[in-house]
Amino acid sequence: MIEKKTSRGTVNGTCDTKFNGVLDAFVENFDKRGEIGAAVAITLDGKTVVDLWGGQKSDGGPAWERDTICIVYSCTKGASAFCAHMAADRGLLDLDAKVSKYWPAFATNGKEDALVSMMMDHSVGVPGLREELKPGAYYDYPYMVERLAAETPFWKPGTRNGYHGVTSAWTVGEMVHRSTRTRMGKYLAQEITGPLGAEFWMGLPEEHESKVALIIAAPMDASMATSRIALAMAADPMGPTGRFLLNGGGFNANAREARAAEIGSATGVSNGRGLATLYAPLANGGSLNGKRYVGTDTLTRMGTVSVATHEDATLMIPTRFSLGFMKSMDNRKLENAANCSAILSEAAFGHVGAGGSIGFADPPARMSFGYAMNQMGQGIMLNDRGQSLVDAAYQSLGYKSDKGGVWA
Repeated sequence: MIEKKTSRGTVNGTCDTKFNGVLDAFVENFDKRGEIGAAVAITLDGKTVVDLWGGQKSDGGPAWERDTICIVYSCTKGASAFCAHMAADRGLLDLDAKVSKYWPAFATNGKEDALVSMMMDHSVGVPGLREELKPGAYYDYPYMVERLAAETPFWKPGTRNGYHGVTSAWTVGEMVHRSTRTRMGKYLAQEITGPLGAEFWMGLPEEHESKVALIIAAPMDASMATSRIALAMAADPMGPTGRFLLNGGGFNANAREARAAEIGSATGVSNGRGLATLYAPLANGGSLNGKRYVGTDTLTRMGTVSVATHEDATLMIPTRFSLGFMKSMDNRKLENAANCSAILSEAAFGHVGAGGSIGFADPPARMSFGYAMNQMGQGIMLNDRGQSLVDAAYQSLGYKSDKGGVWA
């Protein structure tokens, strides 16, 4: 059992000596990079090789423990995509069909020809809602479904992509709900996280509330006001970026209502171990411990780029997505885009969360990875804390360089 002292308390857990670089980076995050509380885990060939946690549940508060959990924001989208692909693998959901096959009410106001795949790769055109949302809107699933069905898209579905930062909870969510006849949070628990024993919830039961570490907002910085996403929001509050960021019905990630709600884009609750466990079968051919989750063809589609753009209509940076998952994105040389990269291998797929959390699978490496923290960082993708852990993981496996935009 590892016990390493840091400026924020003790780092505990286990770490295969092959991955000592990950342990070193994790300790340095507390001592040099402003980490407060966090957990990181890695599986290789389906076996846990790194399981570390440390720091504090709040600034100056109690220790982050083995079972501490927190909101992982958009890492939740990876769980949603897993559900949708599993439904497709079982023949319940056709990713190439029109949305109207499952959700007739959505096929209005220019969305008549939208495809299920467009729901998943952020090209369906409804990254936000124009009309002001009621207080607590995100906690009211039927209300959001009704509002999105009636919305006019910001662009013709399929003609470009713009990150559906929150609304994918109900676009992808309804594809799972209507094809499986089960709400996505329940489907995830029954079919994926339950069998895996993964500490990941899309709708946190109240009995787990004592384990929660509240999220700490990123420290303010002058550069935030000149970032591409901030400038786009200020220039057009009624555009895709503005509606995504400004029209949230008073959403509060630290509220019990947020953690209890099924918001499949934003309020999954987990830790490093939970995220790594979620992705473990996807790193091992679609099966784990004798249970098949998805087949080879489905797994291939999960990792294949569906859309790539020089300017995402919402995030205002180049982005790359498969159906429901982020791919490696290298924007390190882009002006006004600090912390807008997530450097993985070309084969890897997963999802980052606001503030810098991440979970992903790398099938050729047979590795799954998870990192969660309470202190948010600036930027849209990974900051130096999460990226340092990802870098150390790849270096531990013998990967040599990320200068080409992916670890190779």
